[in-house]
Amino acid sequence: MHAHRFAIALLFAACGSPVVLAAEAVTRVEHANILTMDPARPRAEAMAFDAQGRIVALGDAAEVAAKHPGASVIDARGATMVPGLIDAHGHVAGLGFALLRADLVGADSVADVIDRLKAFERTLPPKAWLLGRGWDQNRWEGKRFPTAADLDAAFPKRPVWLERVDGHAAWANSAALKSARRDLSGTWQPDGGRIERDARGRASGIFIDGAMALVEASVPPPDAALAERALKLAFDAAVKHGLTGVHDAGVPLELFELYRALADRGELPLRIEVMADGDGKALAWLCEKGAYRHPSGRLGFHTVKLYMDGALGSRGAALLEDYRDDAGNRGLLLTAEPAFERIVRRAQGCGVQVATHAIGDRGNRIVLDTYERVLGAGAGKDHRWRIEHAQVVALADLPRFAKLGVIASMQPTHATSDMPWAEARVGPARIVGAYAWRALRDSGARLALGSDFPVESVDPRLGLYSAVARSDADGKPDGGWRAEEKLSAYEALRGFTRDAAYAAFDEAEVGSLEVGKRADFVLLGGDPLTLAPSALRTVPVLATYVDGKAVFEAKRP
Repeated sequence: MHAHRFAIALLFAACGSPVVLAAEAVTRVEHANILTMDPARPRAEAMAFDAQGRIVALGDAAEVAAKHPGASVIDARGATMVPGLIDAHGHVAGLGFALLRADLVGADSVADVIDRLKAFERTLPPKAWLLGRGWDQNRWEGKRFPTAADLDAAFPKRPVWLERVDGHAAWANSAALKSARRDLSGTWQPDGGRIERDARGRASGIFIDGAMALVEASVPPPDAALAERALKLAFDAAVKHGLTGVHDAGVPLELFELYRALADRGELPLRIEVMADGDGKALAWLCEKGAYRHPSGRLGFHTVKLYMDGALGSRGAALLEDYRDDAGNRGLLLTAEPAFERIVRRAQGCGVQVATHAIGDRGNRIVLDTYERVLGAGAGKDHRWRIEHAQVVALADLPRFAKLGVIASMQPTHATSDMPWAEARVGPARIVGAYAWRALRDSGARLALGSDFPVESVDPRLGLYSAVARSDADGKPDGGWRAEEKLSAYEALRGFTRDAAYAAFDEAEVGSLEVGKRADFVLLGGDPLTLAPSALRTVPVLATYVDGKAVFEAKRP
């Protein structure tokens, strides 16, 4: 659909700042182990960039110094430089708001959740809702969904609304249930969602996917100042972990306009590639005005993000057969097939890139079938349509990604978070096509890697580790879970650099270190291509640069 591509170790003093020797408008970085991710020149010793943040030289130290003898110098002291890391699927505002709410990630029981909520409640004004995110019943004894009653004794009057770790389910107390704008009792279910009920038909307190809106609509919305504060918290978290870019998956028009305001003020410290949030005002804006690129290069908008199904952890992912651990349940379609095809055709007609959330094998098949019908003879062209997550895929459908030119936008940490219970959900036959990075890559598909933060950590080092080890933080299971699907360290790094850039039509600007491209890079305290996999989790991020400017520098004692 696109006829063109979109315009696409430090010397630390005692205080922790790099020593920069003053001179001309060009800056040289020397004594670095540079991993360029450019197949034509994989490694270099030095790099130079101009005042506009464009790379003007790359090579051995003598060569670069001879070209720019009067340049300012940053002495990397042997640090490893990699291209700026790009998270191909995150939720920036979601991360920021998660940092402003009760953190329930890793809670190992309902009691643990309540203890954390009580501590957080002390920070709230009397009538505010108590909001939190990150609980996961799969970590608890019995693995059952909790209920409103589990919260009511501790919070009898204050409304409590807690998003599950995957963002596809939420847990309410009775005070929150009373705020719903319709009667929740009975046997009815909302389109694209499910209300968990007790034996008498009363809402239990758990709302899955499309049902969440029944209570969420009553949560007081944040004002513009709070939204901006949340974004800035997320930006800080991203750059301190080495991210120079994020594909923000599902952004309403109001948030896009806030991004534009921040970009106009020079307050975007990293690159944000926006995906419109479905068939709404943001897609209408794209169809009317066309693809957008801010003059700074820090903000782009040319994609729509759609939803096909729910999540595996809350049994909302759409499966071809029943859940192995829940007979009769095949998950949820969040968008009906005819409506989905209508939206995809609209996006194609507007020249908009399509990215669709699909987790279950049925969800993935519907998306592939629809893409194939809509693209028709254009399937072999440079459309770069995407499937976000591609988590459980029928074996017969794995080769279709490459055949149709569909990018698999996947998150390695999903596999290592889900591995304790994923096979129980889908059984031993279907698990073979789940989290199948190697099978997809070997079939010829392009992998763009990310985290889905705040569902997982924003830290891309954890994604690199999960991709190459398929193990938890303790190295378990030995040898990795379904180790045949591991990626090499180079393939993992490529997924967070070159291939993530390609997925956003940005490969002419970022994703590798080459003359003419932007000087987006990260300085690390070790070489991710030679480190032991276990060391990838903690390799120090010394500094993060965007357009040749430091947006994060580690402090040293």
